[in-house]
Amino acid sequence: MQKLNFPKYNFRFKSNENKTLIFDIIRKKFVILTPEEWVRQHTLHFLITEKKYPVSYINVEKQLLLNDTAKRYDIVIFKNDGDVEIIIECKAPSVTINQVSFDQIARYNLALNSNLLMVTNGLTHYFCKMDIKNKKYFFLRDLPKYEQLK
Repeated sequence: MQKLNFPKYNFRFKSNENKTLIFDIIRKKFVILTPEEWVRQHTLHFLITEKKYPVSYINVEKQLLLNDTAKRYDIVIFKNDGDVEIIIECKAPSVTINQVSFDQIARYNLALNSNLLMVTNGLTHYFCKMDIKNKKYFFLRDLPKYEQLK
């Protein structure tokens, strides 16, 4: 797999029916290793190891209803009160992050009301803080560490 713009992490792999699987530390199971999954697993390790987000607050690949249409988000981090703190959209490294990527995560945020957004293809990362009241967002240099949110 392609080297990504994240620190180096140790992953668990296995093969099954000529497919490579990677262990997801949140879902606690092996999943098929696709380019997008490679980015998702790096992002999870980054959130837990570098940013110190509690594993128990992280949710991966869950369904949400948006205008009666079922969608799946990549990663959501909850606050201790159950509200959503961060929505993260992961793309394969070959996917250029553009306005379509931001529109997608913005639509998810209509349902989830997150304070922070992250969009990454593993090579380039964008972090945004929402101003829900004024229906705007502004870019951040980095994602805050967990203890900075309290």
